[in-house]
Amino acid sequence: MTGRRGGRPLVPAYLSTGGVTRPSRPHLERLSVLTGARIPAPAGLPAAQLALLDALDEGSLTVVEAAALLRLPVSAIRVLAAELIDRDLVLSRAPIPPAGRFDPDLLKRVADGLRALKHT
Repeated sequence: MTGRRGGRPLVPAYLSTGGVTRPSRPHLERLSVLTGARIPAPAGLPAAQLALLDALDEGSLTVVEAAALLRLPVSAIRVLAAELIDRDLVLSRAPIPPAGRFDPDLLKRVADGLRALKHT
């Protein structure tokens, strides 16, 4: 997981996931939020999973943020996170959806109402 000067990791990503290529939880998205469950990690966890748990000790991270922090591909973080979620060591939630498009008519009515209050 530590990188060389050229930026390539010393350990290929597929080794950090134990050769697993697909997460057990396909709903994990790039912007899914991961949070450590704050319980002690069991002995024998692979180094990459321990590194992810350590990164989550400080708070919550999205899958993309964890990938950048650990210098691993997003696909590898999805596999690692899914395994930790299966062991109840990490919690996840869906990304917050973008706000819906505002209704210009509603904004106009609110502005008109505020103006009416100002003049009373």
